[in-house]
Parts: sequence; C-alpha cells; structure tokens
Amino acid sequence: MGKTKIETYIGFCIKSGKLTRGAGAVETLKNGVYLIIVAADASDNTKKLAVKYKNRLLCPLIVCKSGFDSVVNKPGCKMAAVRDKQLAKAILDNLDDNFEFYAGGNY
Repeated sequence: MGKTKIETYIGFCIKSGKLTRGAGAVETLKNGVYLIIVAADASDNTKKLAVKYKNRLLCPLIVCKSGFDSVVNKPGCKMAAVRDKQLAKAILDNLDDNFEFYAGGNY
C-alpha cells in the first residue's frame, strides 16, 4: 500500500528539517510551531505534555491512531512538531482515518 498524503507531507517536513521529533525536543521550542502530532499509544504523561505544548505554542494538536513511529521515521517516537506553516496546513486539510483532531478534555 502506498503512502497517504499526510505521510508524504510529513516526509517533506523531515527532508526540509521542519519536523521536530520527540517530546524533549518539542519542549525546547519557543515559537514557530504550527502543528503538534502525538501517537494514540503514547503514555498519559506524554499526551498531557502534548496538550501543554499545544496550549503554550497556540497550535493545533492531532492524534495518530497507529504507526506513528514509522510515519515520522523514528522508532519509539511518540510526539512531533511541524515547523512549516504550509505543510501544517496541508496536513490539517488532508486528515484521514488514521489521524484526528484532539477534541479537548483530559487524557
């Protein structure tokens, strides 16, 4: 099966150096983040951190239901931040069955 549009856009982010992978790396970002992506199978603490970063950086948060570490091409990765405005918009405009908006509330 081929890559989805979102996987292709995330691949563009990786190649252009505009994807920050890992909760610790995302924590160091101060601005210029347009989208945060978290894995659905991440720990509760990681999910809470994702919500915290979403609120601090004032950007949308989406949840990847499966295969997140292969999508971002980093084994064990549970969170990533997109730092390109156009690619973040393209990802949000093309959400598929494997991705969903974080609807709020607690994890």
